[in-house]
Amino acid sequence: MKDYKIMGINLPLYFALLAILLVAIGMDVLPAGMIGAFAFMMIVGALLDVIGNNTPIVKTFFGGGPIVIIFGSAALAYYNILPESVVKNVNTFMKGGGFLDFYIAALITGSILGMNKKLLIKASLRYFPTIIGGVAVSLAFVALGGLLFGQAPGESIAYIGIPIMGGGMGAGAVPISQVFANGLGIPAEQILSKLVPAVALGNAMAIVAGGLLDKLGKARPELTGNGKLMEVGDEELHDKEDPNEKLELSDYGVGIAIACVFFVFGVIVASLFKKATGVDIHSYAWMIISVAVAKALNLLPRKFEKACAVWYNFVAKNWTAALLMGIGIAYTDLGQVLAAMTPLYIFLCFLVVLGAVVGTMIVGKLMGFYPIEAALTAGLCMANMGGTGDVAVLTAAHRMELMPFAQISSRLGGAFIILLATLLAPMVF
Repeated sequence: MKDYKIMGINLPLYFALLAILLVAIGMDVLPAGMIGAFAFMMIVGALLDVIGNNTPIVKTFFGGGPIVIIFGSAALAYYNILPESVVKNVNTFMKGGGFLDFYIAALITGSILGMNKKLLIKASLRYFPTIIGGVAVSLAFVALGGLLFGQAPGESIAYIGIPIMGGGMGAGAVPISQVFANGLGIPAEQILSKLVPAVALGNAMAIVAGGLLDKLGKARPELTGNGKLMEVGDEELHDKEDPNEKLELSDYGVGIAIACVFFVFGVIVASLFKKATGVDIHSYAWMIISVAVAKALNLLPRKFEKACAVWYNFVAKNWTAALLMGIGIAYTDLGQVLAAMTPLYIFLCFLVVLGAVVGTMIVGKLMGFYPIEAALTAGLCMANMGGTGDVAVLTAAHRMELMPFAQISSRLGGAFIILLATLLAPMVF
């Protein structure tokens, strides 16, 4: 244990930091604003992340750290274990302080600009229709299943189908809750409390389904390429690194600036579009479109694209646990979550994952893909919890070589779901 680290910090120093933080909380003198919020969310979030990633069953089927962070922090607030001042400060930082938007801006910009352009175009031409097929069938299954038991199709799609297919928590359920709140006039925290359990259950079911598809491939060899989705050379899947292309510390600032300005551009377009048409499409959607267009048309120098990708990686590595802590405290009502976990809810989650598999196997076959590989990447890697879910699903299926396509599902597929939620919220839900 002497070499074990949390947040890259050895245990004696980490626990010293934690002790100082707990003393400040106990004395109710934790600073207000960003300093106190960041200190609490990063230090405690990192500990909950370690617990989740080392807890049997939870780490294998339920997403590990992210789920424990969200529900653990939600429990700390729900059962009044945290002082009201800490809860209030985190709420202010997440909502009024805009930390959530800041994180999402980095995520959208960096994840899309960091992709290989050829892979992006190839995804839109052949792979993306397969994703759409999986989404369509999964939403149809959950709508019909809900209708069978007296639940409105729109409710089943909005609170179960969309979040499961949305790409996880930070890139899926969180921005989706903002989109729904914007379109429906319902508080985002009330919506997110309904979305979180669906994401967790969908992730668990997707991992189990990955293992079952591997067994199906052994029984029916004609359905699988044994890790090969289609005829694509490795050179098309990865960017060629320029040895002279070195990033400096100042390039992180460039990445921050570009991400923030893309976010501002999305807000401008959303405002103009609403004034012109009366239709309110969330700024996240316009931001996704604008970043994808910039990538496809090479509007930014390669170095700036890389700067945005590196900035996103920094944010994702260092602040994801902090973000999830904020989600748990500011956006997750544990009482509503517990009330949502009914047998019908679990059954509908199963229908979403089943639909994702069936839809992508059928459409993937039509696109010239092997059905099992199509279901794993375009289906289950949409239904899981983003990057960690991708690793878990492909590990269960023994097909880690499919990771580039899994990343398309997690990045562009998740962005597509946000766009879809934006369009459906005012019309259907």
